[in-house]
Amino acid sequence: MPSLNELSCIEIVQGIAAGTFTAEAVTRDCLERIMARDQTVHAFATVDPEHALAQARALDRGPHRGALQGVPIGVKDVIDTVDLPTEMGSPIYKGNRAACDAACVAVARAAGAVILGKTVTAEFAGMFPGATTNPHNPAHTPGGSSSGSAAAVADLMVPAAFGTQTGGSVLRPAAYCGVVGYKPTFNLINRSGIKFAAESLDTVGVITRTIDDAELVTAAVIGKEPARLTMSSAPRIGLCRTPLWDTAQPETKHAVEDAATRLAAAGAAVREIALPEEFTRLFEASRETINNYERSKSMAGDWASNGERISKVLGDRIKLGMAMRHEDYLAALRLAEDCRAKIEHAFEGLDCMISPCVKGEAPLGLNPTGDPAFQQFWTVLYGPSMSLPTHRGPRGLPVGLQVVARRYDDDRLFACARWIMAKLGLV
Repeated sequence: MPSLNELSCIEIVQGIAAGTFTAEAVTRDCLERIMARDQTVHAFATVDPEHALAQARALDRGPHRGALQGVPIGVKDVIDTVDLPTEMGSPIYKGNRAACDAACVAVARAAGAVILGKTVTAEFAGMFPGATTNPHNPAHTPGGSSSGSAAAVADLMVPAAFGTQTGGSVLRPAAYCGVVGYKPTFNLINRSGIKFAAESLDTVGVITRTIDDAELVTAAVIGKEPARLTMSSAPRIGLCRTPLWDTAQPETKHAVEDAATRLAAAGAAVREIALPEEFTRLFEASRETINNYERSKSMAGDWASNGERISKVLGDRIKLGMAMRHEDYLAALRLAEDCRAKIEHAFEGLDCMISPCVKGEAPLGLNPTGDPAFQQFWTVLYGPSMSLPTHRGPRGLPVGLQVVARRYDDDRLFACARWIMAKLGLV
């Protein structure tokens, strides 16, 4: 039998229910893995081993609480926890304690999860990285800003972790670390208790090692049963290269085109999707206008009180946002709304689309954390997206494939993702 930290969320729930092992035993194995590996990976900002074990013992001694019974979960350090500090990756918030859990944490805890620790985030979920390294090669970035969450899951420290995505902060680290990253439809998971970066973009997401685990955790925190849909027939898949295709590195182009070829051979109806001209302006509108403008407002108090303690890269973004004309911000919002309407038409007759997720393998070094372009393109469109660990690049590092679905069609996204992984021979 493998060490308990290697099990999936579903295997943990089933094993505890059957009496095969306890929540305390699972938590202890996860903590031992953290002790063995985190001096290299640096995935966790805060871990309180005794408190984690106390949570697990309480679960073992009490009545069954819910769908996540005994599952250890990491929480990105911009998401509030009542029993652990929320430090935002910034010295400004050192030792900061919230009065209550964020909504996603509170519901997960009520469903029986063990809140194992706070995972490292880039400063204020932005661009200035923390100390986390890529578990596959510590010389490379794990991505950002949910770097600790992805690295902890990939390195078998925890089976699931919460992240947040403004541009690409769930899918990019998941792709670089070779795990499943799921960004739900915008606002599907309640955002109360997170530190906003850009309030019209920020989305709470989930990082796991399996598709089924991502669905289990998400279903638990939004109050539904997992749909566990599968495709009764081969799906209709759109191949959307996006207007950013020419910026992709060879390994990403190969991942997308190889997947399209193999999925078509397995029976999928695959067709190319060309998007209207206005989509060429979407990334710049999202990253350079909406993101900067909204971040400058959400961080106005931090900037006024502690601007000298904010990194230059983030400070420059805040200053750009503060100098921006409101009319330009509104124009970017209108462009985003127009593209959201048009993407619905592009999805007609399709079950999902596949698209590049990252430009290529994780870059060498920890700063910068990689380009968010391919993820941010879909984030601003508000539909659900998922990074699947399907390919490797020339250095042997993971390269994810992005699968996207229309807004509110998250259950179908899971079904398509399962089919894709099965037909690529990865499950």
